[in-house]
Amino acid sequence: MHGLSELDELERIIDAGAPHLEASVICQVQARGKPLPVYRITLGNPDPTLPAVGCFGGVHGLERIGSAVVIAYLQSLVDRLRWDDQAHRLLDAVRMVFIPIVNPGGMWMGTRCNPAGVDLMRNAPITAAERVAFMVGGHRISAALPWYRGGENAPMEPESAALCQLVEAELLTRRFAVALDCHSGFGTRDRIWFPYAHTSAPMHHLAEVYALKHIFESTYRNHRYVFEPQSHQYLTHGDLWDHLYQQACVQPERTFLPLTLEMGSWLWVKKNPRQLLMREGMFNPLLKHRIARVLRHHVFLLDFLARATASYKRWLPGESDRARHHQDALAHWYAEAEQ
Repeated sequence: MHGLSELDELERIIDAGAPHLEASVICQVQARGKPLPVYRITLGNPDPTLPAVGCFGGVHGLERIGSAVVIAYLQSLVDRLRWDDQAHRLLDAVRMVFIPIVNPGGMWMGTRCNPAGVDLMRNAPITAAERVAFMVGGHRISAALPWYRGGENAPMEPESAALCQLVEAELLTRRFAVALDCHSGFGTRDRIWFPYAHTSAPMHHLAEVYALKHIFESTYRNHRYVFEPQSHQYLTHGDLWDHLYQQACVQPERTFLPLTLEMGSWLWVKKNPRQLLMREGMFNPLLKHRIARVLRHHVFLLDFLARATASYKRWLPGESDRARHHQDALAHWYAEAEQ
């Protein structure tokens, strides 16, 4: 037992799912002298010609609900594999990879950053092409201040480097792959963000994201997510997903769609203002019935992405209609910027 409930729960799931999944420790971090593992979990077909989907949580230690969503989905998969033929067929058609707790040291310490004081989502070797908000967009002033991105020319932190290595090996080698990184703490709406965070320019695969949005909305017409580029809200230095997406774009025959689920935690605070007095209250639902509601609400999104990834050839725009999707996406997301 590690004294970190999410990590203990994850290890129980690993043990229960042993016939169907593989798990390994991709790095180990020290949090005030306490060793904590970062687990990599894989399921499904390893055939490199098949698509892959990745689910990630806990990049920011304070945002425990992100890890809870990924762990709840993993638990659901393991339970379904005992009885559900459809789940087995899904795993025959897709590779699935998980890092449910990217930053166990920060989670154990109750901090946004990792034990070295680095904000892992500001840690990649990529600098914003446009002006970012002071401090919030990432800085190199001091690890004692929030949003510290690490020293100039310093190597990436072990946790962010491990995440990148897994994505490079399991997702960027595929013809098609999707990633979802689960966060919380912004606004009262649940948002699904896609690149870019370092520039307001549209991403190359705008048509593909627009097509994914369309099949999601036609399937779940009553959803409450806002799909948008992250740059519509703020820009940052060092975004891990911008860094990985740019690596993927070097290989034009491959499509990699990194998404971020940003759960609107201000709604939880609005319903329970006393959460402002608690360290984790700004980022997580604290009442049991609200936690259960959040997990119910978001687990279906992860399941949708797995099924959409496995079936990507049915909905991904072909050469004949990609230009139309791209223009529709520009009109939908960037029309005001062009005026």
